[in-house]
Amino acid sequence: MRQGIIGRLFGAGLTAAAALASGAPARAADQVSVQLDWVVRGNHAMFFVGQAKGFFEQNGIIVANIRKGTGSTDALRLVANGNAEFGFGDLPTLLIGRAQALPVAALAAVNQKSPMAMLAVKARHPIAKPQDLKGLNVGVHPAGSTYIFLKAFLAKNGMSLQDIKQSTVAPPYENYLVLGRVDAVPGYLDAEVPELEVKTGGPGSLAIVQGADFGYNAYGSGLFTSEKMIAEKRDVVQRFVKAYLQAFQYVIEHTDDAVAIVVKANPEYKDKGAMLKEQLEADLEHSFFSANSKEHGIGWISPKQWAETVETLQSQDVLPKDASTTAGFDARFVEAANPLKR
Repeated sequence: MRQGIIGRLFGAGLTAAAALASGAPARAADQVSVQLDWVVRGNHAMFFVGQAKGFFEQNGIIVANIRKGTGSTDALRLVANGNAEFGFGDLPTLLIGRAQALPVAALAAVNQKSPMAMLAVKARHPIAKPQDLKGLNVGVHPAGSTYIFLKAFLAKNGMSLQDIKQSTVAPPYENYLVLGRVDAVPGYLDAEVPELEVKTGGPGSLAIVQGADFGYNAYGSGLFTSEKMIAEKRDVVQRFVKAYLQAFQYVIEHTDDAVAIVVKANPEYKDKGAMLKEQLEADLEHSFFSANSKEHGIGWISPKQWAETVETLQSQDVLPKDASTTAGFDARFVEAANPLKR
């Protein structure tokens, strides 16, 4: 049954092959580049899988470069300026970028639930709910996405920074937690946790309170492009999104192979396959799926949740009060690609 569904989904991507078979002239493939937000992580696997399994090629796309990044803000600027056609990064940061006149738009919410969480070493502080943070020494830098998350997470649960002790530390925060210099830190379930657990006693050694479980209903990271691409090359955007979602579904169903593909494309990760797999498994368990993705398909952006993400940022004074709650995303490409429901 599953193979039949996948076959119908992927079959629509074979138009070019059908054209050749019928004698019709084949259209030249469109070449694009992708800008990542950071070094390669598990939730970047779709780009490498799309290349290796031919999903982009089947949809008339050649991905010439997948460039590592130095943060979501820089990725947004590079795509906005035309240095890359597509990017991957934090969607709340995209909203902030738009408020600063960056003409970018989200295409797919990969992390349907934010992977941000409060982390502590379980043997020292077995936190299980937001109120368990009261009186603890939390390490965070007073800028950036983790600080915004911390304040919003506390506010959603009737607390404020006055309920904790705050230590200003420079990222990355993990070593401060491992060494016991702070009691808890904000972090990403699909990034820091697998590496942290290696240093704190293995799987299960961390106490984790995910924001999405306690009222923090903001999106995590996702796929985006420039408004210029949408206006001038809408067909390219549609075919790219379709191929990306095909790769996304493959990653969901073939995690081990997806990790192997990422490692092959990035030889410097030859000893980090287990870490990449843990990152992906964290996303599969905590982040990739939601009630919205079950109804509308993986990657779909809900107008309601998008508005809640905007309102969360407004409540922390990082977006102006008059910022639009409806602009900044375009769900039509995911809807037209008709991904499998999950």
